[in-house]
Order: sequence, then C-alpha cells, then structure tokens
Amino acid sequence: MYARSTTIQAHPSFIDAGIRHIRDTVMPALADIEGSEGLSLLVDRDSGRCIATSSWRDEETLRASEAPAIHLRDQATAVFHGTVHVERWDIEVLHRDHASQPGACVRVTWFKVDPGTMTHAVDVYKLHLPAMEDTDGFCSASLMVDHAAGLAVSSVTIDTAEQMRAGREHAESIRAAALRETGAELLEVREFELAIAHLHVPEMV
Repeated sequence: MYARSTTIQAHPSFIDAGIRHIRDTVMPALADIEGSEGLSLLVDRDSGRCIATSSWRDEETLRASEAPAIHLRDQATAVFHGTVHVERWDIEVLHRDHASQPGACVRVTWFKVDPGTMTHAVDVYKLHLPAMEDTDGFCSASLMVDHAAGLAVSSVTIDTAEQMRAGREHAESIRAAALRETGAELLEVREFELAIAHLHVPEMV
C-alpha cells in the first residue's frame, strides 16, 4: 500500500470551508479513481496546518492518479487559502484496535532514519505497538516511510483530546526507547484533530 500526503498551510479562517470541500468534492472524486483506498484529513486550527492523506492499492495506481490529484490539490489549496507541500510514502505498518469516532485526535511524529537501517526501524516500531495500545483511548497506529529519503512518519490516533493530553508522557517514553534502539533523529511531534477518517488500509503488522 502507498500514500500521498498533501500538507496545506491554510489560513485558519478558511479551515472549516476546506474541510467541507475535502469531504464533499475531493473524497467523491478520489473514490472514482482506480486504486483509491480512501482519505484522511488532519487539522491544527491554531497553526493552520492541515494534512490530507490518500491511500493507494499499489505504486502503479498512485502514479496514475497524479494528474487528477494535481487538479484536486489546486482546488483545495485555493479553498483553504494556503500553500501546499506533497510527499509520497510506502505504508509499512497499520494496526487498528477500533474505528475512530468524532472528536478523535492524532499524534504525528516525523523521524529521519539512515536508509540502510529503515527495515530495522520498521521492526522496532512493530515491537512497540503493544506499548502504544496500552495508551488510554488508543484507536490505531500507522507508520509510513520514504525509503530513498530516509524519512518516516508515525500517526497514533486517540479517542479524545483529553486522553491524548493524558498520554503524552507515555508516548514520550515509547518514542525515546525507539530512538535509542534505531538511532533515528526526531524531527517533529505535532497533535491534530482528525477531521476526516476514511482511509481503508487493511491491517499491516
């Protein structure tokens, strides 16, 4: 499975309009493209940072979707009154305890990994999944990687913002252990509202 993430630095006043546009226009359009496996949208209302991620059955359908995706991306960027940055990923891990509900939040962590040790880093992530599940309100966890660039991004979905805040120390402990075991460099940790949750990626552990 593969993914394309589109990060839009939106004007905060237009985030709700952007969410409606993604839900009512972008999602139906993507659903009609061969190989599409759904879409999610993360939103940080304070900073205006929004991340739309579409998933794809294989690399071929990801590449074939580029042309229509450009058109949809340009439209969405205009609605959000923002700027855009696009990344493409291999989906290496997806573990789901239960489906998310309205009010769910996502903690996203970006890492830099030596490309030669990426396979080891993925294995370490899998080993830490049981500890992630011990977090109160745990919904799911995923790991996407860019092998060539040596980048990895983890997303952990939690039922409520309150539970996410309460679990920060536990998450930091897991993260510190994983960094020690992999030698990865921590780039950034951010928390987002899960505005749209319609990714249809199967269990991948």
